Amino acid sequence: MSETTTQPQEPTGRPGKYQRSAGGLVAALVLTAVAVVVVMWVLGLFRNDLEIDPEEVDYLDVVSGLQQAGEEPVYPASLPDGWIATEAIVPVEEGGGFELDLLRDDEDAFIGIRQAAGVSATGLLTQYVEEDPDKLVEGESIEVDSVAPEWQTWTDEGGDTAYVAELGAGRRAETVIVYGSASAAELQRVMELLTTEPVDG
Repeated sequence: MSETTTQPQEPTGRPGKYQRSAGGLVAALVLTAVAVVVVMWVLGLFRNDLEIDPEEVDYLDVVSGLQQAGEEPVYPASLPDGWIATEAIVPVEEGGGFELDLLRDDEDAFIGIRQAAGVSATGLLTQYVEEDPDKLVEGESIEVDSVAPEWQTWTDEGGDTAYVAELGAGRRAETVIVYGSASAAELQRVMELLTTEPVDG
């Protein structure tokens, strides 16, 4: 009489090749966390080396479109060497006008040009130069061969300079401000280039 050998069956629903343990799970989690930290650290080594060049915009094209719509934006007919326009917009939420941002190619100086109707000089100064009007210092009035013959000088505690002029009269009265971190000479050079004449071409 032969004997029949019965192989023990593994319990169903459980792995038969290896045993899981809490220690192994913790070790796997620790290794994963370390790997993530190492990857983030390596990526961080190169993050400071990434440089994003400012995008230049064709502000004359924007000005031409405004002129065709019957507007008279104040804009520089050309830009001084080493300067580019980075933004040219009509601030709809502020009731119109024109905004132009300029940046020197070394990115160390900025000039902003703002034109608005129905906004006082103080209103533009507190919006773009210094929120606290008590920190604004009124300087001398200067004459510039520009869209406006006379400009009022303003400075703030941070050293920024702004020049403000009034254009037109009555319902067509507008305020123009030229401001930024650029030197007074650079600001005045841009002011000399301001015009409302139709864009050539």
